[in-house]
Amino acid sequence: MTSKATTSKNGTIVRIVIVGATSGLGREIARLCIDAGWRVGAAGRNEEALRQLKASAPEQVETAMIDVTQDDAPQRLDELIDRLGGMDIYFHASGIGKRNTALQPDIELATLRTNGEGFVRMVTAAFGRFRTHGGGHIAVISSIAGTRGLGSAPAYSATKRLQNTYIDALAQLSNMERLGIRFTDIRPGFVATPLLAGDDYPLLMQPGPVARRIFRAIVQRRRRVVIDRRYAVLVFLWRAIPEWLWERLPVRKKT
Repeated sequence: MTSKATTSKNGTIVRIVIVGATSGLGREIARLCIDAGWRVGAAGRNEEALRQLKASAPEQVETAMIDVTQDDAPQRLDELIDRLGGMDIYFHASGIGKRNTALQPDIELATLRTNGEGFVRMVTAAFGRFRTHGGGHIAVISSIAGTRGLGSAPAYSATKRLQNTYIDALAQLSNMERLGIRFTDIRPGFVATPLLAGDDYPLLMQPGPVARRIFRAIVQRRRRVVIDRRYAVLVFLWRAIPEWLWERLPVRKKT
């Protein structure tokens, strides 16, 4: 691993806080950060998974139980940052999603609470921290699903669009106020994580390679990245489809 990956611009060890570190891509990224020698503040709802991360590198890892849908989440984030000794990068990997063509209200509303309300709660908390501490880097996992409304997962695709637009707005705000806050919007395609358990999606990617590309994008401070090239082409084609045709297009999982 290069020195760029293991140290910040002033030569100190990088301190990253990962919300959603207990499963899926968040956990994979946490392991890569640990391997790179970074200090990691791991947050999530799975206490056992947090214990395992802490045990894997006790001197590098601090943990906190954080539920992004709860009002006390920003306070818990601040406490974790203080125990970590500060924060250079905030990485938001928390999210839920499910196919819901039946439009079951509990699924749609839970998705809105986590991917919408929870996302805004945590990203604004990180933004506020960086605003008063001389800048930093906010990276988030959104999705290619934010490109167009997907009839198979309405709330999921809508909240991912919200995340894309919200990060764009915060990036503009940071520049308006000269805050020195950088942003990375990571938009993966379908990844074989617990989020998609039980479904058979096309072009399914494995978490390991996707996590490595995400880590590289964070290190390079990429502003926006679609993972992988196949999905970049797909997104380009999606954008080119007229609205009248898109609404008649059966976008669904592979059968």
